[in-house]
Amino acid sequence: MSDRRGFIKGSMAGMLLAGLSPSVSALAAVHQQHMDKADRKLKLRFAIASDGHYGQPGTAYKKDHENMVGWLNEAHAKMPLNFVVINGDLVHDRPELLAVVKKEHYDQLHVPFYAVPGNHDHADAAIWKSVFGYADNFSIQKNEVGLVFANTSDTKGKYLCPDNSFLKQELEKFKGLKTVFVVLHIPPHFWVPESPFVDCPDTIKLLHSYPNVKAVFHGHDHSLDAVFYTNKLPHFFDAHIGGNWGTAYRGYRIVEVDEDDKVTTYQVNASGTPLLNETKF
Repeated sequence: MSDRRGFIKGSMAGMLLAGLSPSVSALAAVHQQHMDKADRKLKLRFAIASDGHYGQPGTAYKKDHENMVGWLNEAHAKMPLNFVVINGDLVHDRPELLAVVKKEHYDQLHVPFYAVPGNHDHADAAIWKSVFGYADNFSIQKNEVGLVFANTSDTKGKYLCPDNSFLKQELEKFKGLKTVFVVLHIPPHFWVPESPFVDCPDTIKLLHSYPNVKAVFHGHDHSLDAVFYTNKLPHFFDAHIGGNWGTAYRGYRIVEVDEDDKVTTYQVNASGTPLLNETKF
């Protein structure tokens, strides 16, 4: 497992930021520069983070969540966020802790948040709705931007393709919007051999059939923090909140849509850990 994760990070890191579609730019280490540009007019700005693994034995999961909520609140205070997205694996194989992590941590955010299940949440629609008030597949529209969230697992933690009927229904609903984002914890495509994802060609074809789908956001692989592509469609990752493996830092991703529907997204090294791309052999 560690060899596979190391291969993904090491072999892909050099090419991830090679180029983006004209409407999307991936930026790193420019958080303060963006905050200083007060004249930028945005219609939407949100943060996305994933993989907290609350309750994982041998990890400082409470501190990890206190830190992330604090960092996100600080970011909001410096330059307002409309909301935060938590993209799966909120807990570690203990769905009874979903209500705990929500109440003790995510409810302390100074902005609304939306969450989608991951494979370690072991949640279905009923469980998700009982905790968060909405099902495991849902969508929102904010400031003329649509977001579609879909579950990619089940109560056993199996890797699944999203419900394409649901995706099509929601994408049709947002057909008149210029910008739509899709949030899936487990990526629906194999970019490298033995990747920890799931092969969903019908999902990829569906996403490609809607030109207003500007990006897809994933969690699941804690070692990834940049972008992959299916044709010209970018798929972004955001490192991790917690857990016992992944990037040396804890981080999240910022997504901004301006008044001209130009999209900017960049990864934030929230913990400020200077060690990057460590290799042990």
